Amino acid sequence: MRSPPLILIADDNPANVDILRARLGTQGYEIVTATDGEEALTAARQRLPDLILLDVMMPKRDGFEVCRLLKADQALPLIPIILVTAKGDSRDIVAGLECGGDEYLTKPVDHAALTARVKSILRIKALHDTVQEQAAHLRAQTAALSELNRTLEQRVAEQVAEIERVSRLKWFLAPQVAESVVSAGDPQLLESHRRDVAIVFCDLRGFTALAETAEPEEVMQVLREYHAALGEIIHRFEGTLERFLGDGLMVLFNDPIPCPDPAMRAVKMAVSMRDRVMDLTNRWRMHGRDLGFGVGIAQGYATLGRIGFEGRFDYAAIGTVANLASRLCSEAKSGQILVTQRILTAVEDIVEAEPLGQVSLKGLSQVVHVHDVRQLRSAELPA
Repeated sequence: MRSPPLILIADDNPANVDILRARLGTQGYEIVTATDGEEALTAARQRLPDLILLDVMMPKRDGFEVCRLLKADQALPLIPIILVTAKGDSRDIVAGLECGGDEYLTKPVDHAALTARVKSILRIKALHDTVQEQAAHLRAQTAALSELNRTLEQRVAEQVAEIERVSRLKWFLAPQVAESVVSAGDPQLLESHRRDVAIVFCDLRGFTALAETAEPEEVMQVLREYHAALGEIIHRFEGTLERFLGDGLMVLFNDPIPCPDPAMRAVKMAVSMRDRVMDLTNRWRMHGRDLGFGVGIAQGYATLGRIGFEGRFDYAAIGTVANLASRLCSEAKSGQILVTQRILTAVEDIVEAEPLGQVSLKGLSQVVHVHDVRQLRSAELPA
C-alpha cells in the first residue's frame, strides 16, 4: 500500500466529490476522481488505488457493475470498495455486498462514519498487502531454496563422483598424485603412452621359506606390517604403486604425473624403505622370522597406461626397463639396493655406492654395470 494511501472517488455529482475530497484530504490521503462508471474503471485499472469510494447511481455504468468488473479482474490486486449511495434499502445493501463491495455508506455521509470506515478498510488493505508481500517473499525464498537444493544435489553428485575417482586412483597412486590427476580433469593421463621412468622393485628375502613353515595368520601379519610401512614411504615420495604381489612391490616415478628428479626420488625412497624394513626384520627376528630386504632400480622408456576391466583397473608399465629393475631386485642380497649406471650418474652427488662390475642378469642379453647404494651422504639424511 502507498504512503499516503491513494483513494479514488467516483461520483457523477461534483458537489459530492468536493465534499468527500475535502473530508478525506484533511486526513492526508492522496485523492483522484472519476465522474462516471467507465472513467472509474479506467482510473482503477491505471492508478491501482488503495481504496475506491464508489457511487452507485452513475452514467454509462452503475456502481454495482463497476464493482463486479473490478472484483472479477484477476489482473488487479486487492482494491477495497466502499459503495456510497442514497439507496439505503436493505435489498440495495445486500446487492452491493454481493457484487463485491467491502463496505456500504448511505448519503448524506456522516463525516465520522466516513473517516472510521476508510481507516478500517485501509488497515485491512495494509494487512492484506503485507501478507501478499510476505507470501511473495516466501515464494521467492522457496524457489531460491529449491534451486539451491538442486545445485547442492548436483554438487554433491559431482563431489561423490570425484571422491570415487580419487578412491579408485589411490589404489595405485599416492593420494596427492591421485588428486592431481582428478583435478586436472584429463582422462588421457591414464591412457597408454610412452615415457622415461624410474622403476623400483623390492621384496623380502626368505619370505617363501616363511610362507612354507609359518601359520597363514603369521604370514598375513608380517605382510600387513610390511605393506603399511612401505605404503607410507611410497606416498611420501609421491611414487606410483604399479603393483604388489605378496612381498614384491613395483613403484614408478615420473608417471602419470611428471617429476623433475625421478632417479633421486627412487633412490631416496629405496633407502628409506631399507631402513624401515631393517627395523621390522630386527623385530621379526626376535620372533624367529629370519627375513631380509632387497631392491633393484633402473631408468628408461616404458609403455604405461591403465589396464584391466570395468570395476578392476591397474596401472602397468611394460618394457625392458621394468624387467631390468626386477632382475636387479632378484640379484640383490639382503640390505642391497642395486642400481644401473644411469641411476648412479643421476644420484652420485648424494649417495655412497659400491661398484659391482658387469653383471649378467637372467633374461637379458647384455651385461649390466651394477652399483650397490650403501647410504645417502650425511647432507641428504633426514633430520
